[in-house]
Amino acid sequence: MKLSTSRILVSNDDGIHAPGLKSLEKIAKSISRDVWVVAPETEQSASGHSLTLTVPLRVRRVSARKFAVNGTPTDCVLLAINHIMRDHRPDLVLSGVNAGGNLGEDVTYSGTVAAAMEGALLGIPAIALSQVRKNGSRVLWSTAEHHGADMVRRLVDIGWPSNVLLNVNFPDVHHDHVTGITATRQGRRKIGDALNTGIDPRGHPYVWIGTERDEDPSFPGSDLEAVHAGMISVTPLGLDLTHKSTLTSLRKAFPGKARSVAARS
Repeated sequence: MKLSTSRILVSNDDGIHAPGLKSLEKIAKSISRDVWVVAPETEQSASGHSLTLTVPLRVRRVSARKFAVNGTPTDCVLLAINHIMRDHRPDLVLSGVNAGGNLGEDVTYSGTVAAAMEGALLGIPAIALSQVRKNGSRVLWSTAEHHGADMVRRLVDIGWPSNVLLNVNFPDVHHDHVTGITATRQGRRKIGDALNTGIDPRGHPYVWIGTERDEDPSFPGSDLEAVHAGMISVTPLGLDLTHKSTLTSLRKAFPGKARSVAARS
C-alpha cells in the first residue's frame, strides 16, 4: 500500500467534535491527501461493536469529505464503506484517537476498537489508536500526534493478516519521554468494580458505573506493562474468537462432523 496515494477513512467513538478526532485527522492528513471522516454525532464510548437496527440512521455532511452519523462507531464505518464511499472504498481505516487507553478487557467494550473491527470485517486494513491518561488528568494529545504518523507508516510497511486489526496505545508521557515501541498481548484490566449509588433529584435511586479499573500492569508482555513503562503498545486482535485449545478438547468429546444439506440429500 502506498500511503501517500491511499484513501484513508477516519472514525472514532468520542464523536464528531472530539479533540482526539482532530488529532487523528492531523495524523492522517500528514500521510495522505485523500482523507475522509465519518464519525458519530455524539459520544459513543463503551458502545462496543453494536449496530443500530431498530431506527433509521441519518448522515449529516459537515464539510467536504467529513460526515456525522446519528449512530454507533460501527454504524459509521459500515455506512462510510458501503454507502458514502461505495464508489471508491478506503484503503485504510484509522479509529481514534481515543481519550484514554483501550487496554486489556477495554477492547471488548470499546467503540474505538469496534470501528476498526468493522473496517477489518469489511476487508479494509484497520488500526485503533488511543492516548492513555490517568483518571482526571489532561490528555497528552501531542504524544499521539507526534508519534502517530510514523506508527501508521511502519505498521503498513510491515503489514498484517486480513482477519486481524491492530490496537495501538500511546503512553501517558510527554512525546519526548516515550521509551520505545513494543508488540504486546492483551492484558487484564476490568471495569465495573467501582459502582457509585445515589438518589436523583426526583427521589429515585441510581447506580453509576465508575471509571476505575482493577488492572495488573505486571502481566508479562502485556499492553498494560508496556504503557506503564512509557512505551507505545501495539496489540494484534483477531476477529476469530474461537479458543483453539478448548476447541481441540471439545472435538475429542464430540467427534461428529457436520455435513451440508446437499451432501445429506
